[in-house]
Amino acid sequence: MTADTAPLAARPAWKALGDHFRNVKDLHLRKLFADDPKRGERMTAEAAGIFVDYSKNRATDETLELLVRLAGESGLKARIDAMFRGDRINVTENRAVLHVALRAPREASFLVDGRNVVPDVHAVLDKMTEFSIRVRSGDWKGHTG
Repeated sequence: MTADTAPLAARPAWKALGDHFRNVKDLHLRKLFADDPKRGERMTAEAAGIFVDYSKNRATDETLELLVRLAGESGLKARIDAMFRGDRINVTENRAVLHVALRAPREASFLVDGRNVVPDVHAVLDKMTEFSIRVRSGDWKGHTG
């Protein structure tokens, strides 16, 4: 059994996170901010219009290092690469996940089994948009009108 197929709780980084939690669970945020005045700036991230502020949690630099280590032990990079390649990583349905195609612009190409699925995805998104507009405008009514 490889690290990325071992049960999560059996992975070394998971165990280290458990030990780490016992050390930080009683830390007060006031102390964390007092010890690190730049914490509110340093422990934030922003990308694609999303702002994440994890400074207001009992997270430390060690917490972040352990989370990155757990991601590595879990094979996250390989799984992300597989998703972007269009591999069949949805094991329950034996198909590719289409997260990338769902967010792709119309002119993009995302190949699954050698076929660009972006036009199919946008056809469904267009139908959803049309349906939503009809419901909101009152053109689409329920059974009783």
